Amino acid sequence: MSVVIIGTLDTKAEEIGFARDVLEAQGVDVHVVDAGVMGEPGFEPETSASEVADAAGTTLEHLREEADRGEAIEAMGEGATEIAQRLHEEGILDGVLGLGGSGNTSIATAAMRALPVGVPKVMVSTMASGDTEPYVGARDVTMMYSVADIEGLNQLSRRIISNAALAMVGMVANDPDVDVEDRPTIAVTMFGVTTPCVQAARERLEDRGYEVIVFHATGTGGRAMESLVEEGVIDGVLDVTTTEWADELVGGVLSAGSDRLEAAGDEGIPQVVSTGALDMVNFGPRDSVPEEFDGRQFHVHNPQVTLMRTTPEENAELGEIIAEKLNAATEPTALALPLEGVSALDVEGEDFHDPEADAALFDALRSSLDDDVELLEVETDVNDEAFAEKLVETLDGYMQDAGRAP
Repeated sequence: MSVVIIGTLDTKAEEIGFARDVLEAQGVDVHVVDAGVMGEPGFEPETSASEVADAAGTTLEHLREEADRGEAIEAMGEGATEIAQRLHEEGILDGVLGLGGSGNTSIATAAMRALPVGVPKVMVSTMASGDTEPYVGARDVTMMYSVADIEGLNQLSRRIISNAALAMVGMVANDPDVDVEDRPTIAVTMFGVTTPCVQAARERLEDRGYEVIVFHATGTGGRAMESLVEEGVIDGVLDVTTTEWADELVGGVLSAGSDRLEAAGDEGIPQVVSTGALDMVNFGPRDSVPEEFDGRQFHVHNPQVTLMRTTPEENAELGEIIAEKLNAATEPTALALPLEGVSALDVEGEDFHDPEADAALFDALRSSLDDDVELLEVETDVNDEAFAEKLVETLDGYMQDAGRAP
C-alpha cells in the first residue's frame, strides 16, 4: 500500500510530516511530492519541487524569479498532475492525500482530478466549506474542511489531519469484497423531469443484461459521463437528458461545457440521444436570475432551483448544435424525438407546454441531421413507457451489431 501526499514543504512541512507519520504507523508506504516554490523544504521529499516544476516544462528557479503566485500554482499543478499519473501507472500510488490552503488545494486537486475514478483522493482544505466545484470537478475527490487554518500543529489540526490520514488508510487497505459482474455498461442521463423515462429504460436495460450508470444532468454529471466514456469505462450511451446544452447556450448554471455530446462519437461507441429537458434553463433561487431574463416564463422547482422556459429561437439554435455534435459520430447514433413533450413540464396542461418552441427544436434537428444519424420520431412524451422501450430497443440493437451486448 502506498499513499502519495502532495503539499508545500516550504510552508506546511510540519503538518505534512505529521500526516506521513500517521500513515506510516498504519503500515502504509508514503511518497511525498513537494509542491512548494518559494522556500526550502522542511524535510527531504521523495519527489522534489524542482522535479515537479520540470514535469511542467519549467524550472523552480524561473518560478522563483518571476514571483508570480498564479503562474507558480498553475505550473506546480501541471507538474503534480504529471507525476501523480506516472506514479499511479508505476503502481506506486494507491491513494493521494493533500492538505493546505487555496494554493495547494488547487495544486493537489488538479492531480487528483487527473486520476481514474475509484482511486482514493482526500483533500484537507481551508476551502472545503465553500464552492468546491473548481476543485472536485467531475471526479470522486473527497474534501475535508480543516476548520482552522493549516498552520502549525495543535489539538484541532492533529485530530483533523489524523482523521483524514486514517480515512485514507481505510480506503487503500481494505478490499470492499463486493462481487462485480463483468457486464457491458450503459451510461444514462437523467433529470427530475425525465425520471420516469430513465427508470423504465434502466429496468429494461438491466433485464437485458446491461449494467446501468445514471448521471444527473447537472453540468458536473454530464462532464463525469463524458470523461468516463473517454476512459473506456462506458460501452454505450443512452443520453436521454441533454438539458445541459440549454444552460450552455443561454447562460444557466448547469452547463457541462461546449464539448458535451462529443465523447461517445469520438470514442466510437453506440449512442441513442434524445431531447430531454431542453425546454428549460436552470438557475438558483428566483431572485438570483439575471435581470436580462425579466419577462420570461419561469417555474420555481424548489427554493434553490428556478427553471426558465426556452424560446423557439433558442430551441432552433439548440437543434442545430445537437445535430452538429451527432453528425460527427463515428459509430451508430440515433436521435429520438418525443413529439408530445420533452419533459414532465412540457406536456399539455403543464407550465412549459409550448408546441411552437418544441416544433422549432424538432424542425432544426430534422433539417440539420445527416442521413447517417437515425431519426426516431415517437408520438409520445419523453416519460411515456413506449418512448423508453423505443430507446432501449434501438440502443440494444446497436450494441448487438457492435459486439458489445451481453
